[in-house]
Amino acid sequence: MSKTIGFLSHLDLNLYLFRAPIIKELVSKGHKVYAICPSGDKNDALKSLGCEVVNYKISRKGLNPFAEILTIKKIYEVIKPLDLDILQNFTAKPNIYGSIAGKKANIPLVCNAVTGLGSFYIDGSFKSKVVKTIMNILYKYANSKANKCIFQNSDDMNYFVDSGFVEAKKAVLIKSSGIDTEAFVSQEPLKNEKINVLMVARAIWHKGIKEYYEAAKILENEDIEFIFIGDTDNGNISCASKDFLKNGNVKWLGHRNDIKEQIDKCNIFVLPSFYGEGVPRTLLEAASMGKPIVTTDNVGCREVVDDGVNGFLVPVKDSQVLAKKIKILVENENMRKEFGKASREKALNEFDVKVVVEQYLRLYNV
Repeated sequence: MSKTIGFLSHLDLNLYLFRAPIIKELVSKGHKVYAICPSGDKNDALKSLGCEVVNYKISRKGLNPFAEILTIKKIYEVIKPLDLDILQNFTAKPNIYGSIAGKKANIPLVCNAVTGLGSFYIDGSFKSKVVKTIMNILYKYANSKANKCIFQNSDDMNYFVDSGFVEAKKAVLIKSSGIDTEAFVSQEPLKNEKINVLMVARAIWHKGIKEYYEAAKILENEDIEFIFIGDTDNGNISCASKDFLKNGNVKWLGHRNDIKEQIDKCNIFVLPSFYGEGVPRTLLEAASMGKPIVTTDNVGCREVVDDGVNGFLVPVKDSQVLAKKIKILVENENMRKEFGKASREKALNEFDVKVVVEQYLRLYNV
């Protein structure tokens, strides 16, 4: 029996980048799918997946309570006529607003998805602590309205359950949004003159940029090329400065559209993040392409790396240990090959998009 399913997000790009495989699979099975999101550059791309796009307006940053109440009302007015069987919400605001609106619209199955907790949960400023407190209260209320809450890593799930923000019976663990392991596969042998060490991330301090640059400084006399790919995010409380990024021993390439090709070139992939990750997509891409990885023993990151098997886990904010582990891999080609092979196997077995999509289909009972 076909069902009608809505995917609610605050960005059309979010839905297209991370939910396209699920949407395509549901459409192929004869289900009616709506992408519910603001108007944007990816609206047409979403339509090409076979779903209908329904637009609404939402402020990504605003915390004005009157404006937020109006947003919930707008979402309700959008979803009520669709007669949905399932409403799947993604990211903080859609989770909170969508679950309230979905309950009011009497949708049988409302699912939230926590894809990481973000900067406010690790930043120590007064503002961040206030926002975190507010978010916790709202999440607890929203999850009381939802039927299920999906988490991408066990740390976030345990935190929510132990803190009483969601009932244990509602919590579901589906690791990551998945990766297309057929697309992200290494194409040719590496021919680098120097060992190529690569980091790909938004240029925010919480991703460990400072530690990466410090590690490059520590290893400046080694035959290594350090590269950082990622643009600044000026709206983020943790945004790095362009002056910092342009200096030091790291070659900053800024935003790139050839991420897959850049990962393919590298010998070692690094992400020293202490951000509130779900499961970092760049780590999944690197693992799928058979790269040895050095990352932090941090939420989300440790889901992808088994220490000493397909990479190394290092303490957060420790550039000395980070440099030490990078050097071990630089000096040991056989270890790089063994770790890379293990990364590919882990990506295939645990994070392949087909594996992830199947878990969503079982949750939806379709």
